[in-house]
Amino acid sequence: MSETAQTKPQLNDLSYMRDAVLFDGPQAPHKLSRFWLLLILSSIIAAAGVVADSTATVIGAMIVAPLMLPIQGTMLATVLGDRDGLIRSLLLLVAGAATAVGIGFAVGLVVVNEVVASNNSQVAGRVSPGLIDLLAALATGVVGSIALVRRDIADTLPGVAIAISLVPPLSVVGLTLQSGAPDESLGALLLFLTNVAAIIGTGIVVMAVYGAGRLAAPPADHRQVARKRRHTAIALTLMGIVVIVPLTITSVQTAQNVTRESAVHGVAETWGSDVGWTLTTVTSSNGVVIAKFEGDGSTPDTATLESALRDAGIDPSQVEIELKPTFTVKLGPAADSSGE
Repeated sequence: MSETAQTKPQLNDLSYMRDAVLFDGPQAPHKLSRFWLLLILSSIIAAAGVVADSTATVIGAMIVAPLMLPIQGTMLATVLGDRDGLIRSLLLLVAGAATAVGIGFAVGLVVVNEVVASNNSQVAGRVSPGLIDLLAALATGVVGSIALVRRDIADTLPGVAIAISLVPPLSVVGLTLQSGAPDESLGALLLFLTNVAAIIGTGIVVMAVYGAGRLAAPPADHRQVARKRRHTAIALTLMGIVVIVPLTITSVQTAQNVTRESAVHGVAETWGSDVGWTLTTVTSSNGVVIAKFEGDGSTPDTATLESALRDAGIDPSQVEIELKPTFTVKLGPAADSSGE
């Protein structure tokens, strides 16, 4: 019996969990000042890291960012039926997210170049979330919730902060909005909402598994329990619909774009070599595949390209080509003597 007691995981009590993620009690002012200080600093770090296209800097922002607290607070308040705690956590989450977006927008104002997916890998990795991102967010949310309940795995929280990525997508929302790319900002916002829904949804399930709801006092009667479970099920269903539907659409669109880009790449590369132009990149934007070429400046005949695209089953009206002429200028004494 003693051996069983030793192997059983030690769980945190309700007061510890409330103190960890809810902003109430006599320590609330201190918690709020700490939250806003870390949020502002992490938002600046994240925006700077995205602009500089620096993965290390963005990871640093993930570790510093405190947005996990109001999200887990929302989850815990939902499980406990704490309406005041739920409202406080939701308001803090919305205000914090808006602040991070605003800081990203402000940083974009002082940047010369546009910060968009076409020239920044940090942006490109956050504007087209798919179902695989939801899977990763769900797994990370489970770990974060278990770390809140169990004492023996609390040291995993820094890894959870890195994996879940909350502030960087919000920075991308602000930066891409300022750069005039609203579609990309919506994609980054969807990634953030996916992560939030995953943390809350998995947290509610984990708390139910560990029986955290029974820690709330006083105990509810059977009708209250049934009503609480019904409300929880409705909330989980709505979160699933709001997140899964757009993620599925995005995943399908991404797969279609990859397939079309691959088909266009093969045709365009062959045509480019025939006319003396070099294919550099093939990308998609608003349903149109864009093939970029570099060459000597002469205008090539595109009729053969259109014919080749049709033969490959590709609608030429959905393909654009960009021709970038390149010139070679020799410098030095040899160039001067040849000019004479």
